[in-house]
Amino acid sequence: MEEAGDVVFRLNQLGQLLFVSQRATARIGSATPLVGSAIAKLVADGDQAPLAAALAEISESHASKLVEVRIKTADIEIWHELRISTYENQQGATELLVVGRDMTMQHATEERLRHMATHDGLTELPNRLLLSDRMRMVIANARRSGQGFSVATVGLDGFKKVNDGLGHPIGDAMLRMAAQRLRKTLRDSDTLARVGGDEFVAILPGTATEAQIKLVTGRLIATLQSPFEIDNHTIYVGASVGVSVYPQHAEDEVRLLALADAAMSRAKETGKARAVVYNPSLSGPPQHDISLEAAMFQAVREGEFQLYYQPIVDAQTREIQGFETLMRWKHPTLGMVPPARFIPIAETNGLINLLGAWALKAACVQLKQFEEVAKRSLYISVNISPRQFRNDKFLDVLDDAIAFSGLLGEQLVLEITEGTLMIDPVHAESILSKMAERNARIAIDDFGTGYSSLAYLKRFPISVLKIDRTFIRDLPGSQKDGAICNAVLDLAKHLDLSVVAEGVETEEQLQYLEQRGCQYIQGYLTGKPMAANVALAALKESIHAKMVPADLRQVVQ
Repeated sequence: MEEAGDVVFRLNQLGQLLFVSQRATARIGSATPLVGSAIAKLVADGDQAPLAAALAEISESHASKLVEVRIKTADIEIWHELRISTYENQQGATELLVVGRDMTMQHATEERLRHMATHDGLTELPNRLLLSDRMRMVIANARRSGQGFSVATVGLDGFKKVNDGLGHPIGDAMLRMAAQRLRKTLRDSDTLARVGGDEFVAILPGTATEAQIKLVTGRLIATLQSPFEIDNHTIYVGASVGVSVYPQHAEDEVRLLALADAAMSRAKETGKARAVVYNPSLSGPPQHDISLEAAMFQAVREGEFQLYYQPIVDAQTREIQGFETLMRWKHPTLGMVPPARFIPIAETNGLINLLGAWALKAACVQLKQFEEVAKRSLYISVNISPRQFRNDKFLDVLDDAIAFSGLLGEQLVLEITEGTLMIDPVHAESILSKMAERNARIAIDDFGTGYSSLAYLKRFPISVLKIDRTFIRDLPGSQKDGAICNAVLDLAKHLDLSVVAEGVETEEQLQYLEQRGCQYIQGYLTGKPMAANVALAALKESIHAKMVPADLRQVVQ
């Protein structure tokens, strides 16, 4: 026993030490003799109960038993795995043999692994896993106390330019510094986690009033506005913050995080370096439906997604000039799933890139069929989502669609919202220029709702403006909407841009727009979104009538 590498003890059945090996004595470092004292005195207070239970069990069963305890030394407590077994001494009495193995390295390794599993490797902040655990704890405490709290999503403004322009090492250093600044800004009771490339989430217990939120978010934004000095580079970035509040906005962690993220996206869209508190008017993502997301992947495999086509007609002749392509999902049990429900999910999980590529190619091919019936040239208009537009492979997808269908580039109109262009105007200008090189025409969808500068109409290669339906709905009775429409039409005329008025539903609206020089209209008056076979029927009738037949106004989605 003296030569053993582990510590060794002999005990009587009362737990008193009969023998202590020299290695055990040296490790414990006691100045007083250990023999005769209780082994429980060598063990940390929190581990005495498990040890006592193990001793009692082995005294009854006489089976070997393992128990992990912390043995006290002169300076620290050291984890040991104790193997306890019974034997008979020379006098025939039952004694206990305890062999203790030092578990310091194993526990240190386990602790490192636990830390790695719950913390971000770059910033050492909690990751999503630990954030989720903390969120559940805060929600439970809030329910007991009746006290609200808020969740703040912090996204760095312009971080991509730092990574692309100065390299990832500089970007990583900046993220570490940003994490340190944010952590110092918050209280010890707050949780700060890194959840993505340049996104952080803070849980703020007891912060629920407007004044409290304004104070905290102001500090978060201010701490990141100071320049970062890294390797002789002076770097300026800002932060956009989105906030959701428990229980006013949601009572579960998934929804609270989704709404805070939606609010942060709105902060970026509306000027950056600001905080936005969620409200129902934000066009953020709906509650993430895991089952619906799974069904979407199944729908792709089963071909459940369809393309519908809404006519775009000449305001004077009523002749169909082209179609806008709209995606629809016909679920076998849910029926038609609204785009507002599945598009945000597709944007989040990246499925929009696959769906968008399919829609672009399929729409171009469908246009050839339309032209065969119409016996003349038409154009097809396809919506491009923000994630598609930012995808590095988007131009390859565009080239593939044009080459596969054999369309001329000018027959393809790509609709992009103002908000998409404003996310990164420099990147947008580069991509739009390359799209224009392929002769594809660019349309600004929902014009007037995206907070863009009119200067971008001159800077970007834009061909078409689409007046949002919100400015059409109350015509001709609304003086303000009329003034906006007149201004857009006059602006487009001087910039040599085409205009499509969306959401036209009455003859009065059409006549008002026609009299003021609007070239094209789109809306339920001349045709709802329709399946390809119905759109082909509409074209056949328009060949004879030179206008969209009235009965198409009744076509349902």
